[in-house]
Amino acid sequence: MLRLFTALLAVSALAFTLSLTACKRAESAIHAPAVAFEATQQRAMIATAHQQLNEIPPPSKNLYMSVHSLSEWQNPYLTVQPDMVTLHVLLADANPSTFDPGGVLRPVGARRQDLDVRMGDLPAALNAIPATSWPYGRVMAVEEAHNTPAAGRTQVRRNMEAAMQMLSDLGIVVDDRTENGTLQSH
Repeated sequence: MLRLFTALLAVSALAFTLSLTACKRAESAIHAPAVAFEATQQRAMIATAHQQLNEIPPPSKNLYMSVHSLSEWQNPYLTVQPDMVTLHVLLADANPSTFDPGGVLRPVGARRQDLDVRMGDLPAALNAIPATSWPYGRVMAVEEAHNTPAAGRTQVRRNMEAAMQMLSDLGIVVDDRTENGTLQSH
């Protein structure tokens, strides 16, 4: 009787283990299409953004190569952080008058928008920027976040590479902001 009970217990444990394995396989079979669907959506979003960003003219080197600091940069630019990117956008001056542009009555700081964006949402965020905010054409400056803790530097480098690849996939020329405050074209 004890042997029968032990045998039934062993068979039950084996059946339970097999059912868990089957559940995990079923769960991964359900999860795999979701991951594939998400990747397909990401590619579609990049393709749509690329198509719409192509309406912005190609970059004009004679306009942006003379810019040496982000405070003078007029196109959108990114600050890459460990868990997101900050998209800095300078909206065009709505007043067409040449009187006091950027002065006390029309400050540049009032037109600057800083948006924290998840990396996956970057194509949609770039697509939402008005064409008038790209005076240099399809070019963006990219910088690493300042004062990043040592533990986050590796993730910032990974995000820098991912952001630069995404911008390249969107047809945007990337100017990498270096430590000494100059832009280097990539």
